[in-house]
Amino acid sequence: MTAVTVVITSYNQGPLIREAVESALSQTVRPERIIIVDDGSDEQTSVDVLSAILDDCRHGALDTGGVAVDFIDQVNAGPSAARNRGIAAAETPFVVVLDGDDRLMPTFIERTLPLLTVDDSMVASSAWLRTFGVLDSVVQPTGGDAGAFVSHNCCPATCMIRRSAWERCGGYDESMRSGFEDWDFFLSMLESGLAGGAGEDDADGTGDIGDAGDAKEDAAHIGIVSEPLIEYRTAPASSNVTSMTKRLDLMRYLINKHHDLYTAHVVDAVLGAEAISMERLSMWETLMRGDKFASQEFMRHPTYGDGGMAAAVRLQS
Repeated sequence: MTAVTVVITSYNQGPLIREAVESALSQTVRPERIIIVDDGSDEQTSVDVLSAILDDCRHGALDTGGVAVDFIDQVNAGPSAARNRGIAAAETPFVVVLDGDDRLMPTFIERTLPLLTVDDSMVASSAWLRTFGVLDSVVQPTGGDAGAFVSHNCCPATCMIRRSAWERCGGYDESMRSGFEDWDFFLSMLESGLAGGAGEDDADGTGDIGDAGDAKEDAAHIGIVSEPLIEYRTAPASSNVTSMTKRLDLMRYLINKHHDLYTAHVVDAVLGAEAISMERLSMWETLMRGDKFASQEFMRHPTYGDGGMAAAVRLQS
């Protein structure tokens, strides 16, 4: 076990939450603790499943391997509040945030923790996603510094964070209950920058750090392991898809909230958005000419953070 806590949030997710818990317990590098935060589930099936998980942990029916499994129940307040509640209860320097309907691949902690332990300027780390459900694909977010994040989200919601970075930036915005709260959180961490210098977090990690990238050493950044280590469930009603209908309003909120950051990186924001638009235009022009190769490639590797994955789910539905 290592100095990592896994925070799993759940709201009316029925038996899916058990898969998330089992994936956290199956890590090759085990966490010290798992905290399940139920955000006021009111479906009896979900309540029963959560109760059964706790009973199984207490009585040995679910092998925890010495990992402490704790449960927090709160009145429904949204995903941001649930994540903040769990992270606040964590006592380790590193915290994995996991939605209750997704799963970690066995080496997620093993591969993402070293990015944080060897690079003090990295505030979070994550990995590519393998989607299942409606969409079968590998999604390849890139991570990066603030300049990369102003045009689109470059990191999955499932990630490992420095708890100190969460505390420094004020955590997840609990007023955001319609989506993009993870993107906003990453912007907040990157905007808050670094504090405490080298050695701020003291924990031992394992694994190859070859995917840490060449991000600027003097800027806070987020690292991505270039392999699929997250199993992401896709469905037409998921928040990732439904939030796209409010994308412009949500982006306006982000820009206003992070006004100074966007002002400082206005060139990055405009050029990043333009690059996405040019890619989409080229793709659809190719499709109009009757070439199916482009659409097949897009469905295999939908883009992340700019509506691409949501579009692929809609096309496949």
